[in-house]
Amino acid sequence: MKTKIIGCIIACAAIYTNAMAQGGTKSPYSQFGLGSLMDASQGISRGMNGVGMALREGNQINTLNPASYAAVDSLTMLFDAGVTLQTINFKEGSLKQNASMADVEYVVGSFRAWKGVGMAFGVKPFSSVGYSYSTKNTLNNSVGSLTETYSGSGGLHEVFLGIGWQVLKPLSIGVNAGYLWGDLNRSVTSSGGSNVNTLVKQYSVSVSNYDLSAGMQWVQPIGKRDRLTLGATVGIGHSLKADPTMSITIMNSTGTSDTTSFKVSDGLKLPMTYSIGAAYCHAKKLTVAADWSLEKWGSIDFPAFNASTNRYELTPGLLKDRMKVNAGVDWLPSTNLLNRQYLSHIHYRFGVGIATPYYKIGGQDGPKELSLSAGLGIPIMNGINSRSVVNVSVQWAHTSAKDMITENALRLNIGVTFNERWFAKWKVE
Repeated sequence: MKTKIIGCIIACAAIYTNAMAQGGTKSPYSQFGLGSLMDASQGISRGMNGVGMALREGNQINTLNPASYAAVDSLTMLFDAGVTLQTINFKEGSLKQNASMADVEYVVGSFRAWKGVGMAFGVKPFSSVGYSYSTKNTLNNSVGSLTETYSGSGGLHEVFLGIGWQVLKPLSIGVNAGYLWGDLNRSVTSSGGSNVNTLVKQYSVSVSNYDLSAGMQWVQPIGKRDRLTLGATVGIGHSLKADPTMSITIMNSTGTSDTTSFKVSDGLKLPMTYSIGAAYCHAKKLTVAADWSLEKWGSIDFPAFNASTNRYELTPGLLKDRMKVNAGVDWLPSTNLLNRQYLSHIHYRFGVGIATPYYKIGGQDGPKELSLSAGLGIPIMNGINSRSVVNVSVQWAHTSAKDMITENALRLNIGVTFNERWFAKWKVE
């Protein structure tokens, strides 16, 4: 058993590491903060627009709340991998542009360690930076125009190990411990005619630190067929012990250059995060769930160049608290295994959500995001395995703010949850 589990952990890391270089965004808003924050949900949660604080299914992995690991089936090993394809339309005034991308978003696994205790492991995204655009401004007849080119790449990723323990029949608690790593690179290049010096500003940071969160779930039966589950998590805010750097290079027409470098020691932090949620389940056929979360970014100073002091330093007021509200529905027409109608065994999912930004742009709040999702949980029914599921979801996300770029993203996520009976004992007759 140990050999199989270790092999899966290595496989998770290998699959994700080989695919993550493709990137997860092309949004110009990823130039702010730690980049565009990624959706950390999987499987059933994706179709319900990222709901997960109170979801507790023994045949699905829910990394949003580690307390849910305690519900994993005693005889199975779960393995879930998801790929996302997305296309984004950017609009600013009369200008429009489209971009498409694809990447492996998560590779996770879960198993029951012993009675009342489940574990999970895997690799998932935290944030992504990926953009490239330019602006052109006319200075005067003698100087000509000035072109500013903005570009960025990189992102943060997390490999984690989690454990969930059913302390009492209604109460489970859990912890996710992760290793957060990645590089963030951004640059701004200002160039013009022969009379204008070229100015290049480069920002970079390498992150290598831990991530820690804890969760709980309380399951309250309501009659014989229904139950209400309450869930909550807390993410521990802390310093990332990273040293962001900035360099300013000035090049004249003769090729002579001069570079000034800056460094902010211990310049990045993660915020405290708080999430609560509830899920009502009727007869194992209908689940209605909702989550609320708050990320305390507003209390964190972020590195920025101060032109008045000519220093790269921690600056207050660049980030703000982020709030998310999500709600979703999962409906299964029939739980009767003798029912031969295949469509009756498919899960039908819907979700809606709204999220506020965690950064400011020029002193103004960044764009809000409104999202809608729909998904299917399609069982794989054959002679070898009838427990595995293909989860397919589509999400539309609209990001906008006054006098800023509007984004409309259409995301297709395809995830496969393999449910294997690794721990069943063979019987010889």
